[in-house]
Amino acid sequence: MSREQRAPVLRTRALVKRYGGVTAVDGVDLDVREGDRYGFLGPNGSGKTTTVRMVLGLVLPTSGEVELLGERRVSRVLPQVGALVEGPAAYGHLSGRANLTLSDAAGRGGARRTRTARVREVLEQVGLDGVDDRPVRAYSLGMRQRLGLAAALLQKPRLLVLDEPTNGLDPQGIREIRDLLLALNGQGTTVFLSSHLLAEIEALCTRVGVLDRGRLVAQDELSALKAPTGRMQVQTPDVAAAGRLLGTRLEVVEADTLLVRCADPAALNAELVGAGLRVRGLQPERRTLEDAVLEMTSDSSDRHSSDRPSGDRPSGDRHGSDRHGRRPA
Repeated sequence: MSREQRAPVLRTRALVKRYGGVTAVDGVDLDVREGDRYGFLGPNGSGKTTTVRMVLGLVLPTSGEVELLGERRVSRVLPQVGALVEGPAAYGHLSGRANLTLSDAAGRGGARRTRTARVREVLEQVGLDGVDDRPVRAYSLGMRQRLGLAAALLQKPRLLVLDEPTNGLDPQGIREIRDLLLALNGQGTTVFLSSHLLAEIEALCTRVGVLDRGRLVAQDELSALKAPTGRMQVQTPDVAAAGRLLGTRLEVVEADTLLVRCADPAALNAELVGAGLRVRGLQPERRTLEDAVLEMTSDSSDRHSSDRPSGDRPSGDRHGSDRHGRRPA
């Protein structure tokens, strides 16, 4: 089944949120389908958390619409949605198990007789099954994140909405949570992950939305955002001779690596070898997710620099280099 044929799970239309004269979210149209692993990216202060809070009904939009699991009245389907937003909330004097028991009792998705089993299962899923009855106030930040994720999983949600879920986790913990989310997605849970960590999104997600200063500046498959650039990376010790041969097709030189504008890699290789040049490597240049995001977004809102006018976006071209910091030929 193609993605277009899958049922919409989360959609917004012209979603706007203003706080006085400040527009935090500006006309955002999200499209998340059943089975997606959707990464919601943007610099700090770009409006990601405000958007997530509107999706979950925690904040009312100034204008626009939210459709969640086919319903415009979000409250009707919230029991089918698991969420971890802006850090987990818990009673500090109670244990993690006791907190989850209370959370389950407040929910509407499970029978009382199976509550203990549900709590045990989610503790095992997030790696907290071995924790004793110490109070949550004694938990590390990473343990609190795991507990918040466990609470989001209690009702076996169709949609899992997570805001910076790996905050405070060590590398091993990050991998464990990623593996858990992949497993849940494989079982049918749609995952919506909001983060400013590019590596986290790149390792988990198949579809990406990029928010910048409240606007959705990109929404596409991850593979499309990382598509080839139309240039070839050529490694050769004969840099000067290659430059003379290639002329204006050679765009960037970095040590023994050349970036060449080229539509036919085989023909380029034959031309170089035919001219007696040594070719050690030849492959398409692909953008990284970082490249794609930096091209579409402004500076982080928490940066205050006296050497750049407000709203001025950094451009490698102003300083005679490309986006990788390499010098042109």
